[in-house]
Formats: sequence, C-alpha cells, structure tokens
Amino acid sequence: MEHPKPKRKPTIRDIAAAAGVSHGTVSRVLNGGHWVSPEAHAAVDAAIRSTGYTANHAARSLATGKAGSLAFLLTEPQHLLFSDPTFALLLRGAAEALAQRSMTLVLLVAGSPAERASVTQYVSAGHVDGVLLISTHESDPLLDSLIAAGVPTVCCGLPLGHQADVSTVSVDEVGSARAMTRHLLDRGHSRIAMIAGPHDTPGGKYRLVGFREELGERFDPDLVEEGDYTLESGIAAMNRLLEKGAPPDAVFAGSDLMAAGAVTALRRAGLRVPDDVAVAGFDDSGLAATHEPPLTTMRQPWEQISERMVALLLEVIDGAPHEAVTLSTTLVVRESA
Repeated sequence: MEHPKPKRKPTIRDIAAAAGVSHGTVSRVLNGGHWVSPEAHAAVDAAIRSTGYTANHAARSLATGKAGSLAFLLTEPQHLLFSDPTFALLLRGAAEALAQRSMTLVLLVAGSPAERASVTQYVSAGHVDGVLLISTHESDPLLDSLIAAGVPTVCCGLPLGHQADVSTVSVDEVGSARAMTRHLLDRGHSRIAMIAGPHDTPGGKYRLVGFREELGERFDPDLVEEGDYTLESGIAAMNRLLEKGAPPDAVFAGSDLMAAGAVTALRRAGLRVPDDVAVAGFDDSGLAATHEPPLTTMRQPWEQISERMVALLLEVIDGAPHEAVTLSTTLVVRESA
C-alpha cells in the first residue's frame, strides 16, 4: 500500500506569493509589523490564514537572536497571583497583546530571594527577550539585577529610585488620589481616613501624597494606616483606626481588596456602610462592582496598561530610548461612597 506523502508546510515565500508582496514584507509582519502599510499587513494576515502557515520559532530565534517571548514577572508571593485580581487582569491583557504579535508570554514569580536569583539567571540567559516587571518594591534588588544584566525591562508603575533607568507605564497616582479625596469632601465628609498601600511601592507612596495634598490643612496623620493591598490587611488597618476613638466619616483605601476589608471590619464593629462610614477603593478590578455594597473606586485602564507595556517593551528591545507613559483613571461612583 502506497502511503501519501506528508503535506509540505507552507513557507514565508508561499505567504508572499499568496499576498502579492515581497518576502521582506512578510518578514516584517511576522516580526511586529513595523514599516508595513495597513493594506499589505491585511494581505499578509489573510495569506497566513489561507495557507495555514505557522512560524518556526526555533529557526527564527537562531536567525534573529531573539527568543520570541516576553516574561511577565511578578515580584510578590505566589498566592497573591490568585488572590489579587489586578495581577490576573494585567496577565490576561499582556497575553492577548502578545498573541496578536505571534509571541509567547512566560509567567515568572519572584517573591523570595531564591526565586529572585533563579529568575535573574533565567532572563539573563536570553530565554526571553525582555521583562514586564509587575509590582515593584523600592527595597527589592531584583530591578538592580535586571538593569545590571542589560535585560530590556518595562515597569508597571514608577519604580521608586529607578524612574530614570527603565521605561514605565503607570497611572496618575497623585491625581487619581486627589480626585477620590475631592469626591469624599464634596459628599460632605470632613474626617477622612486612608488605608495606604506599602510605602515602598509607587501606589502606596503616591496615592498617599495625593490624599494629603487634597486635604491640605485638614490632613491628620493619625487617620492614616498602612496595608499590603490584601483583604486581611484592610481589616487590620480599619481595626487600628477604630481603636483610636470615634470612627472617621469616610475611608479611602489604596486598593479595592483593602476597601472590602475595611467594610468587613466596620460591619463587625456594628457600623453601616455608607450610612455611618463611607468607603472608597482603588482599581475597579471586578471586585468593586460585585461587592456588597458596590464600591466607589478609581478605575485603572487595565487593557491599555498591558498593551502599552508590551508595545513599549518591544520598542526598547529594538533599541528605543526609555519612555515614561502615564495613563488616566476614572472615578466610578457606587453605593459605598
């Protein structure tokens, strides 16, 4: 019995012939679409679909010196990847942005010294072309290691102490916190507390700056407690505020999870939200809309953040200078405040 010959896999030249463009145009489309007209790009995309072409990433890596993948690097304990919805939103957005470019996303977690050492060795060896660095801490030496190794890196948020050393995509932390504080003031609240994030993170530092600036002379340092963006830390911080005496009129938490924790603590103390104490959060990552009561919050543009981080990192890999991108947030008013 004669077996049929295996079907030959389509090549870049097959795509070029089907699309009516040059071999070089197809190569540029496959490597990010730089310097390709929309018409030619559409023709190549259609030819790829019709021919069933799939890229040989190993061959491309040998030819270009690139891995064809980026790392999504979370510098937090592993459990936070699943308990904090903001990380999942950023991860999904980055994966979608890379899928559109026929690239792969590699998830890495470095929440301990051993993990940091392993990750630094891995990315420095060229297994990925660059790093999307999530949740930086000023005291964390990982970013120093990446910079020293020459690994192209883009940070989510302004990395304290390294703002001029790497490209960044962040929201207007100070302006966003001022907008939320102004909303609480406009609602008639005068004794406003804040549950801030860790002081060594950009969100923890700059949201507190905006809160303090907007309150001006009304700012009371005794009405500020620190959490770590988790539900449990929000409960603990709210309990500390209640132990100081009369409850505040309103509480602005630096994350929706901490805001939810504050609501839990207030209810346990027999206080109603928002009747007795208004509560506001930050992120709008999904939790805020489904919480009871629904949380007033500052919405971060999660898809835009992920897309800009990926685009900026690919530019850095191609030799572009460092750039700082700042995006706007949106005040979302719900029942809690």
